[in-house]
Amino acid sequence: MSTPAGFDELIHPATRLSVAALLAATEWADFAFVRDSLSLSDSALSKQLHTLEEAGYLEVRKEGGGRKRRTRVRLTDRGRAAFDGHVAALRAIVEGAGATAPAGPVADGDTVTAATGAAPGQQHHAEAGR
Repeated sequence: MSTPAGFDELIHPATRLSVAALLAATEWADFAFVRDSLSLSDSALSKQLHTLEEAGYLEVRKEGGGRKRRTRVRLTDRGRAAFDGHVAALRAIVEGAGATAPAGPVADGDTVTAATGAAPGQQHHAEAGR
């Protein structure tokens, strides 16, 4: 299976995907809001934001000074396009898997054959009943 168009390896890790999803729903977000919403430490969030900023997916703005200094972040147009493309690629993967998956549950240990979509033995039993 080939990777669908729009799949973005940079956004795909769970933490960066969560950051992008949160920011996609707003224009600007305070650093503390993002940190608290995703239950991340300051350093963990800073690292992820830096990676997204370096790729041009995120803008970081520092406002005020001293104790009143506030960091705000937002997705850039490029970041929004990358996030939207990645979500579309993930949907294509899920929908593609659903189209080839067997109709019923597969028991532990069973494998699905690519040709028939049936677990081993199911095809034989079905043919035997003809």
